[in-house]
Amino acid sequence: MSGSQTASSEFIAPRLFRGGHRQTLASFFLPRSLALPPAEERMVAVDPGIEVLCVCHWQPERAQALTVIIIHGLEGSSDSQYMRGIAAKGYAAGMNVIRMNQRNCGGTDAYSPTLYHSGRSADIAAVAQHLIADDRVSRFALVGYSMGGNLVLKLAGEWGAAGPSQFCAVAAVCPALDLAASADALHEPANRIYEQYFIWKLNHRFRAKAKLFPDKFDVGRLHGIRTLRDFDDKITAYYSGFAGASDYYARAAAANVVDQIAVPAYILHAANDPFIRITAPTRKKILSNPHITFVETKDGGHCSFLAARNGDNRDGYWAEWQVVDFLQQFARSPIQSHSQRK
Repeated sequence: MSGSQTASSEFIAPRLFRGGHRQTLASFFLPRSLALPPAEERMVAVDPGIEVLCVCHWQPERAQALTVIIIHGLEGSSDSQYMRGIAAKGYAAGMNVIRMNQRNCGGTDAYSPTLYHSGRSADIAAVAQHLIADDRVSRFALVGYSMGGNLVLKLAGEWGAAGPSQFCAVAAVCPALDLAASADALHEPANRIYEQYFIWKLNHRFRAKAKLFPDKFDVGRLHGIRTLRDFDDKITAYYSGFAGASDYYARAAAANVVDQIAVPAYILHAANDPFIRITAPTRKKILSNPHITFVETKDGGHCSFLAARNGDNRDGYWAEWQVVDFLQQFARSPIQSHSQRK
């Protein structure tokens, strides 16, 4: 699989939802009716005394099916619409689907005296290792949206060719690969509505954490926070071992390791995403890695890609279908060793 840039003509937005902001807001507000099979809820230890909630949809022969671990974005959860949407499509295609909540997400604040952030790729590795050990999964793929996209690409790059032999693919939709550039883009006037929403959600979560762990967190540090960079500087970085927001963004960005990804990878990005930015150096790394297929559409917004219906019996959630179509080849393929992938 060679690195490529797919023509934007493949994605066509409905006339009513053309444009980055319209796409982004429509996907957030439009209700969806999604049928999912019964799930097994499982708490998985990712660090001593810290557990995350995984919502598991198993095929009858779980060990033989491709297992897809899906990671949500900032202030999302396993119940986010895109998580449920891609889970329904993946399960219908014969895959095991694991909707993984990051630390504190999905109603699990009490299970971790720490905060989640864009650098905790080791949590996903712990879940993968748990599934290999406890469920004997024969092969697995990682899928992430936005912040979750950064996390899965970061882990894939950190593993390189030395990850678990069962790891066969990774896909990311609108990944926040360049954290600093994307955080600063949120503060642009046209994007303040998104930034204010994230700050409101993050402040609410932090206050809830402080009530649960009053000896760990000080709500006084929320004073004066006006931007996402402020929050990451005074809260995320401070409580997670970083020197500040700049240090956090620099160390947690998947851009550092995207050139080391050694399994087939699919990255979907919209050129009119309101606030996700891919810098020129990162773009060069992506396009020079032969394992990565990079698809950039003209339209699509942030993690939206609401498409015009074309009579193919598919719903209009184009990105979800693109990811599942990409994964189908691994659902049918025998497991390969890392030496065979090179």
